[in-house]
Amino acid sequence: MPRSDEAAAFFHAVYSAVQEIPYGKVTSYGHIAKLVGTPQRPRQVGVCLKHLPEDPDARFNHDNVPWQRVINSKGVISPRSQPSGSQNQAAALEAEGVTVSRSAMGELTVDFAEFGWFPRILPSEEAQGLQPHIDEEEDSS
Repeated sequence: MPRSDEAAAFFHAVYSAVQEIPYGKVTSYGHIAKLVGTPQRPRQVGVCLKHLPEDPDARFNHDNVPWQRVINSKGVISPRSQPSGSQNQAAALEAEGVTVSRSAMGELTVDFAEFGWFPRILPSEEAQGLQPHIDEEEDSS
């Protein structure tokens, strides 16, 4: 999917960051964007995950990037182009022990207070002694 070196680097950064989300936790598209240094690009994080290869031989693929752990900033599993897409994501999260509820509007939701993962810096970067991309004053979702 990436059509330039810059896009390829962004896809790589997003996939690598998503791989760091712990089992049984969720975060938002916007938080991943902040963690990779592009807080203005949450929708592009969604594009990266939409185009995650299914090929198990690809460096990043559906098996090694836990795409299901990324939801929107309201704690809602975003609708997909195929009708069963959000239900599949909910089932994958439930398999990890994440409670998925249905709102009064019929949206599939996850409680960030219980299952949210919003570090100021990626654990891999913290281990290297790097500083956060996120400004301390910014909201973490």
